[in-house]
Amino acid sequence: MLTNSPHLFDDATRVTAGDSCWQGKTSPDYWAFVGPFGGCTAATILRALMEHPQRAGDPLALTVNFCAPVAEGPFDLDVRLVKANRSSQHWCVEMTQGGGDVATLATAVFAERRPSWSHQQMKYPDAVPFAQARSFPNTPMTWTHQYDFRFVEGEPSFYGSPAAEPLDAFSKQWIGDRVPRKIDMLSLMSMSDAFFGRVFLARRELVPFGTVSITTYFHTASEELAGEDITHVLAAADARIFHRSYGDQHGELWSPSGRLLATTTQIAYFKA
Repeated sequence: MLTNSPHLFDDATRVTAGDSCWQGKTSPDYWAFVGPFGGCTAATILRALMEHPQRAGDPLALTVNFCAPVAEGPFDLDVRLVKANRSSQHWCVEMTQGGGDVATLATAVFAERRPSWSHQQMKYPDAVPFAQARSFPNTPMTWTHQYDFRFVEGEPSFYGSPAAEPLDAFSKQWIGDRVPRKIDMLSLMSMSDAFFGRVFLARRELVPFGTVSITTYFHTASEELAGEDITHVLAAADARIFHRSYGDQHGELWSPSGRLLATTTQIAYFKA
């Protein structure tokens, strides 16, 4: 049941405008192995853009490059409008801490989504309803405690014997906030990085891992997403290759009504 009290996700992604840049702070509630959950960082960047007084239109694409570890504590976001025209805006965001080097570099495109011809070629994946799927147990990473993962296919097993031969890296799951929150653009950005590392599934074990670069494409306008009135999405992800310390991932986020809301790709480092 939705509540009117502040949600942990909104607290974790809160930003404030400063004289020359925006400020935010990492949240212990969205922590991964050695730093903040990348999806939360990306959603914080997107929030700064969406709350910027010069912003026009809806997010169309956001690319986030994780250049260096993000430490616990405050950070600055240097938000710059690079180019704007009648239908789109191009933004650049640099995250720094304590006046140091750039830790995270992002680029974003916002666009006015006007009525047009529409065709969804991809088919909605078969899945049991959210309420009929079993919740996945929490992991040691606190960010996973904030989401309700319900696997339909490809549930990971981290604590048995590693796979003798590589396994299928595909998974299909429902994702919603553990404390229900209506899905919005910030949710889509964060949840597009909420898949467990594909290498974990392929090897059936936890190995050192970290996203290097993620791009998420949004296929809905804000008012359309609000009209869906949903608190969870169906998410599918797979990988094509693991090679010389890096592996890819491509994923989809669907509404329960069968609409493709977002697609995402990323490249990640692993040590195995």
